[in-house]
Amino acid sequence: MMQKFNVIWSKYGTFGILILLTLVMGILSPQYFLTTGNLTQVLLQSSVNILLGLGEFFTILIAGIDLSVGSIMALTGMIAAKLMVAGMHWVLAIIIGGIFVGGLLGGINGFLVNKTGLHPFIITLGTLSIFRGLTLIISDAKPVFGLPQAFKSSIAGWLGPVPIPVIIALIVALAFIFITNKTKLGRNIYALGGNSQAAWFSGINIKRHTMIVFVISGVAAGIAGIVMTARLGAAEPLSGSGYETQAIAAAIIGGTSFFGGKGKIIGVVMGGLIIGVISNGLNILSVPTYYQQIVMGALIILAVFLDRLFGVKR
Repeated sequence: MMQKFNVIWSKYGTFGILILLTLVMGILSPQYFLTTGNLTQVLLQSSVNILLGLGEFFTILIAGIDLSVGSIMALTGMIAAKLMVAGMHWVLAIIIGGIFVGGLLGGINGFLVNKTGLHPFIITLGTLSIFRGLTLIISDAKPVFGLPQAFKSSIAGWLGPVPIPVIIALIVALAFIFITNKTKLGRNIYALGGNSQAAWFSGINIKRHTMIVFVISGVAAGIAGIVMTARLGAAEPLSGSGYETQAIAAAIIGGTSFFGGKGKIIGVVMGGLIIGVISNGLNILSVPTYYQQIVMGALIILAVFLDRLFGVKR
């Protein structure tokens, strides 16, 4: 019976939590929370957390972590904004300043992890500060305004009734689902997280896959930086501060095992939505924002505990 419950929890636990929280918030605020406009706003607010969580998912999947995603988000958004203000076409600025630079910064994390042999926690704790410092230096600690209207409307606008940031997050999630479910790379990453020594004996290049994982995390953070910059209409040097906690929470709450080798992209998406529901609901209930940090921390602890308690043993 317990084993059967473990399987059910592993498959549907996150979805059940999302539904339960949505119903609770709806009961606490029936006039506002369950309206179409507010639920759409929840999706919009969750898009950046989902993007960051999707990148974080891969690093946690190999029993690592990336604490620098919030700083990468800020730095890529700032570089892209600087390029646009300097006259570069906004599409090219997105590709270079967001996607390429994001992948490059993630690659630096992967290179340092491989070269030093230190745990990713130590490396990314250091690059968190380095990347944030670079953001403050190149911006002179000032926001960058004057971004093209076409950029803001194309990235942060609406496609019919759906916010474009939600569509972007969905496209990235679908791409990552394909990678994890349909490619040899995805299978190798799961194998590496499940047992790195066995993966090595199977012929999997551990250092190469570690590098790829951090590049993916950097690219996802870079895309999140572009989305956030477009939503704000400016590049803020302190953008993304503390967002690494929410990215980790989205992945862990979504069922990604902190011990590696287990998790699904759809779970991360639901984890990001859970964070969005909580944040939005607490705001509607006029709960001070700093209480949300307590809730996020408690959820991370609870999610890891439940993973140990109910997770299906490999």
